[in-house]
Amino acid sequence: MHEILQPEGWAKPVGYSNGIVARGRIVFTGGQIGWNAQCAFESDDLVDQIGQTLANIVAILEEAGAGPEHITSMTWYLTDIVEYRAVLKRMGPVYRDVMGRHFPPMAVVQVTGLVEPRAKVEIQATAVIPD
Repeated sequence: MHEILQPEGWAKPVGYSNGIVARGRIVFTGGQIGWNAQCAFESDDLVDQIGQTLANIVAILEEAGAGPEHITSMTWYLTDIVEYRAVLKRMGPVYRDVMGRHFPPMAVVQVTGLVEPRAKVEIQATAVIPD
């Protein structure tokens, strides 16, 4: 089981948590991008790519017998942080459709580019399957 770490007196974060503690088998995903299982992009829309990227992460976790609720940390790499901020309201429902109401600790950073030129986002995740 995971325990969310929320220091007393801190404002509750929205869409992520400050920390999490977990025990069990660790699953690491490589950085995933918004293309499908055949390595083809179906959209250049950031929200669509985020949804596909999250679905790709969940598919990898399923191979280990895990689900989105087991994710303990995520790092998001974006090519345009301004675009990311502009789509937050559209992104929320897409995130919840794939991840449920699980909001692990996350870092979101802007990068100058990703290996795949059409990729707008890359996400790396760590999960812990409880003992």
